[in-house]
This record gives sequence, C-alpha cells and structure tokens, in this order.
Amino acid sequence: MTKRVFIVHGWGKTPEGDWFPWLKVELEKKGFEVHAPAMPNTNYPKIKPWVETLQKAVGTPDKETYFIGHSIGCQTILRYLEKLPSNIKIGGAVFVAGWFSLTPAAMPDEESKEIAKPWIETPINLKIATQKTKNMTAIFSDNDPYVPFQENKIKYAQFCKEIIVEKGKGHIDVEAGITKLPSILKAVLEIAK
Repeated sequence: MTKRVFIVHGWGKTPEGDWFPWLKVELEKKGFEVHAPAMPNTNYPKIKPWVETLQKAVGTPDKETYFIGHSIGCQTILRYLEKLPSNIKIGGAVFVAGWFSLTPAAMPDEESKEIAKPWIETPINLKIATQKTKNMTAIFSDNDPYVPFQENKIKYAQFCKEIIVEKGKGHIDVEAGITKLPSILKAVLEIAK
C-alpha cells in the first residue's frame, strides 16, 4: 500500500510557499505519494471549507495516510480527524507551529481578530480527534512571534508522543527564513516507519 502524505498550509499561505515544496520533494524521493491541497480563501480561512477541502483531497484515509500541518493547518487536521468515523485509524500527524491560542502580534487588527476568533473559540474534541492515531509529533520554535510557546506546547504535549523545540526559527516559515527543516522530514519518517 502506498504511504500518502497530506501537507496542509497555514493562513495566508499556499502549497508553493515556506518549506512545503522542499518537503514534498524529499518525501517523494522516499516513495511517498505527497499531496498539498490549496486551501480555499487562504487570507480569510474558515473552519468548514478548510476541513471539507481536506476531506475531499484525502478521500478514504487509512493506516498509510499521514498529515503534516503548519500553523492553522494543524487545527484543520485535528478538526478533520475529529469528524472521521471512530473505526478509522490513520498513520500519524506532524504539527508544525500549531496553535490553540495566538499572541496579539498574530491579530494586529479587527479583521484578523475576526478571522482567528472561530478557530480559537470553537472547541475541538481532542479525545476523539487523537484516538485516530498514537503517532503525533509537534514542532515549535522557541521564539514564534504568533504562537505563545509554553501554552501551546503544554496543550500539544497532552496528545503528541514527541515535542520538538527548534531554536530561533520564528513561525517556521519563509518570513523567518525557513525553506527547509530537517526535523520535519525526520519526524514524518519516524512516524511512518
């Protein structure tokens, strides 16, 4: 069975940005089938269309299906997993710069506060979402300007078997100069063993 990977980009991003193209190439070299769907209305992300786009892209997931999310993409994956039937299990997930809360810098104006609000306030049943796999890893940067590090690390530690902390990598995106990150590749290969 082919191992399939789905990379879910973040708010205001595209599948062609950040470290996604690099990771896609690296995983394809290892025999993975990699999909990086473009999420709808990326500058105004809404929960339902994002989760539905991921559902359509994946079709029927199985134990050889893996997910990698960046920022709001991590929440998209968790919300997607929460909706899956209880008998479905996936291979695993890697969450990069994921968040349940944001710093004021991430929401500098009313518009961004309005966009972020449903993502912060609509609860995710993590118990249900995380029953779909035991193989979850989270990667944070210790100086992320948008993601309160300690608070989100503690939350992700409740369901991830590994937490990786990168030093000085900002929001782990191209703005922080990150176009490749070996720890992401390593984490995916580790959970897909």
